[in-house]
Amino acid sequence: MTPIRDDFRSDTVTRPSAGMRRAMAEAEVGDDMFGDDPTVQRLEAAIAERLGKAAGVFVSSGTQANLTALLAHCGRGDEYIAGMDAHCYVHEQGGAAWLGSIQPQPVPHQPDGTLALGDIEAAIKEDDVHYSRTRLLALENTFHGRVMPQSWIGEATGLARRHGLGTHLDGARVFNAAVARNADVADIARPFDTVSICLSKGLGAPIGSVLVGEADLVARARRYRKALGGGMRQVGILAAAGLYALEHNVERLAIDHANAKRLADGFARIPELTVAPPDTNLVWVTVSGARSAAFSDFLAAEGIGITGGYPGSTGVAQQRWVTHLDIDEAAVERAIAAAERFFSRAG
Repeated sequence: MTPIRDDFRSDTVTRPSAGMRRAMAEAEVGDDMFGDDPTVQRLEAAIAERLGKAAGVFVSSGTQANLTALLAHCGRGDEYIAGMDAHCYVHEQGGAAWLGSIQPQPVPHQPDGTLALGDIEAAIKEDDVHYSRTRLLALENTFHGRVMPQSWIGEATGLARRHGLGTHLDGARVFNAAVARNADVADIARPFDTVSICLSKGLGAPIGSVLVGEADLVARARRYRKALGGGMRQVGILAAAGLYALEHNVERLAIDHANAKRLADGFARIPELTVAPPDTNLVWVTVSGARSAAFSDFLAAEGIGITGGYPGSTGVAQQRWVTHLDIDEAAVERAIAAAERFFSRAG
């Protein structure tokens, strides 16, 4: 098996830089379960302040951040609304349902990734003993790499509030959204009661997410973190990586976006590939005909890692290519050249 040289599978594959490793090695630590790890406290406060929220809690993963948020917002038998392809509905093992007895109510996405306001409103249950109580609207930004329109976010969260619902944002890549739109991340986060932030995707930390929001909701989430086995001890060494990422790896996300555009433009020149223009660092590619599996095998033999098999809007499987701090322009050019070689031979 050929080792992966250029890894486009995800922005989670990044490795800590030398500077990040030094920050981790030198981190001041304490016991986080006793609330005395100063580096964890600095990270929680820094993320909360940057997003304009009252408090934060450091957790092990984005899945744990979303789950603790859902548990904080909803009780047993309650319901949350999310998109049919939302990460917290599709890709987190239904944890809210089987660990929290919280019922998901998925609604379909529009072609641009948004949810129709009418669909959201129709999914909200009336106060009737036959129904679950609708408690929460959970949105995602970016969604499949697309930046969600802030005007739509305002309308959707405003609708939720008129019906007495809480609001949660899966903001795993919200810094990508902010950089792509040259926006203040606090403005994107403002309409939400809670926001989950992933440190181990484009920001390049080895592990961890932070859930920020209203103080009472974050306090509840911290309790649920313990129940989920997420209590941690001297994890300032991990929090230090997050602080380093905040200082060094946010603005540089623009480089990842530029590399994604360069990759998409190169693939767009190949007739057998259909490419959606990227907003951020995710490039979605559809391979025509029956060549998708052979193309994937060829890329693997070339040392290029991707993820495939994602369902496309036309029912044809898509490849997902993700740029990040360990993918440079040379890697992008190698990927384009490899694709050109494959389809030239296939043709």
